[in-house]
Amino acid sequence: MIRKVVALCLTLVPLTACQRETENKIAEFSGHIFVFNYRLSKANYVVTLRPLEQPLRPGTATAYFDNPRGGDPLVARQTLYPNMTKIVLESPDLQCVKEGKAYHIRVEIAGSDGRVRQTLETDLVATIDQSVLPANSLVVGPAYDLNPQVFKPNDAVDLSPVQGCPA
Repeated sequence: MIRKVVALCLTLVPLTACQRETENKIAEFSGHIFVFNYRLSKANYVVTLRPLEQPLRPGTATAYFDNPRGGDPLVARQTLYPNMTKIVLESPDLQCVKEGKAYHIRVEIAGSDGRVRQTLETDLVATIDQSVLPANSLVVGPAYDLNPQVFKPNDAVDLSPVQGCPA
């Protein structure tokens, strides 16, 4: 009799572990990419998540992106609402992205109490080097006027990239 009880318990333990795993899966990656905007001379990480629980419980999604320039990770937060069908996290502007280098991304999904409910991690490899972007935006203002820091008098144009990037 005791053997049957032990066997039953050992059978149920893996099932409960699987159930907890499913319960903790709130979202999954549906995309991650570097976005380079040549006109504004900026680059950003963009991560999208697909919610797996419906309705999504209120809380926050916080992304920690490797900083290509070095130092502390860059952080982006998104408030979660029950009717969301997609979660989008965009990093602050980046500098020094290197082609072929892998950059780490960690996303923490927390409940309204602030307790982390799920952590997702991935790496993103840059396929373009940020040196293709000039250091300064090509245009400024709502009318997209030419930036005088780039387009100088006497038809001189300064398209030099950002300086001081780590090797």
